[in-house]
Amino acid sequence: MIRLLIVDDSALMRRLFNDVFTAEGDFEIAVARDGLEALERLADFKPDVIVLDVQMPQLDGIACLDRIMVERPTPVVMVSALTQAGADETIRALELGAVDVVAKPSGALSLKMDRFGPQLVRAVRTASEARISWARRLAERVRGRTDSIAQAPPRRRRVALKAGEAGRPAPDAAGVVVIGCSTGGPAALDAVLSELPADFPWPVVVAQHMPATFTGALARRLDALCPLTVREVTRATPLRPGEVYIGHGDADLLVTERPGGLAAIAAPLSDEFRWHPSVDRLMDSVMAHAAPLRIVGVLMTGMGNDGAAAMARLRAAGGRTIAEAESTAVVWGMPGELVKAGGADYVEPLERIGRRLVETVYAA
Repeated sequence: MIRLLIVDDSALMRRLFNDVFTAEGDFEIAVARDGLEALERLADFKPDVIVLDVQMPQLDGIACLDRIMVERPTPVVMVSALTQAGADETIRALELGAVDVVAKPSGALSLKMDRFGPQLVRAVRTASEARISWARRLAERVRGRTDSIAQAPPRRRRVALKAGEAGRPAPDAAGVVVIGCSTGGPAALDAVLSELPADFPWPVVVAQHMPATFTGALARRLDALCPLTVREVTRATPLRPGEVYIGHGDADLLVTERPGGLAAIAAPLSDEFRWHPSVDRLMDSVMAHAAPLRIVGVLMTGMGNDGAAAMARLRAAGGRTIAEAESTAVVWGMPGELVKAGGADYVEPLERIGRRLVETVYAA
């Protein structure tokens, strides 16, 4: 049985969610009306997973999550409204340690549970397999990376990495870095991108599995936190060194050749691929337009195997790949599949991926 705590200030939402999970047959369920009551249930109910509404009275979902991750780290799935404010709050929640986010449909939810309910159940089942690190959350506090839950810290500008600092000359030709991630990805992206210098010589394209409502907020948040410029791709965008391109949710991110060079585009979803934005499809498009020796692939936390096959092909063709180690991945699905396929040149814990990426690019 999976012990599930449902936290929502709406009695109707609590009842609807309770009915959905009761019908599954393998959930033991408790409910809480707000963040304060949720914190009280942590000790007596000891949930395996928490479904947490973002906007609540007394103690809202963000403040409640912050307390949960310090007092009793537990996999949390956030339920957020489809608004820009809700999206910004949700990205902050993912940084604080939430495993996943599910967008609450607008209008009468009771009429949309046939579609929303299975989506929520899948997210909770995935979260039940997540690995939440108490030590990592406390380490972030010591470093001051989560000094305020209300306001993003200023952009962390670093001294530009000089040619040869990583032990190799600076690259003499452009390349592309491809990063793929899913469950637990936003916090992992923050950790990795924050380690790249402001004059990083290659563009970075990112496929993060996430609904369209939240990818713009993710790009804005990362842009405020890391030394590089980060933008969401909603139309054809030229790739430039030292910039990061986040795939628009509910679309696939592709790299194509334009008269001025390589560009990122948002392409309609392809039924050939299960997850979106698809890491496999992104990597295939990059390999179609750049030499393998000028490509580095990074596969981080996430359920499933998206990206593993394409990055294994990249390594076989002479490109370089980095997989997140099981010790730090929230869900060691995607990087684990890459390792099992023999497709990883390096297997690194999250805190070492950024530096390894810098060394690999400067060695290319």
